[in-house]
Amino acid sequence: MKSKYLGEFEMVVLGAVLKLGDGAYGAAIRQEIELGSERSVSIGALYTTLTRLEAKGYVGSRLGESTPQRGGRAKRYFRVTDAGEAQLRRSFAALNRMLEGVL
Repeated sequence: MKSKYLGEFEMVVLGAVLKLGDGAYGAAIRQEIELGSERSVSIGALYTTLTRLEAKGYVGSRLGESTPQRGGRAKRYFRVTDAGEAQLRRSFAALNRMLEGVL
């Protein structure tokens, strides 16, 4: 069963993927999160979260072309699905309702 709401880090990851659009791959997502939230993110925590979001159907991924700079390995690009965007909106709205009048 899917969780009704996203956790804070899941929301941050989905937001970064949305901001990056077609350029959303691991290192770029990590950099976007670190610049935008001023928090350090391990690549392991990021990929664990992306894997969990993909299993929930909130992100999809595809392999790009392999490059010599990466030793012939391809980058995995991520995109937020319609379901992921809808879930992000619900979770964000719930958080805003909860904090209304507090902050």
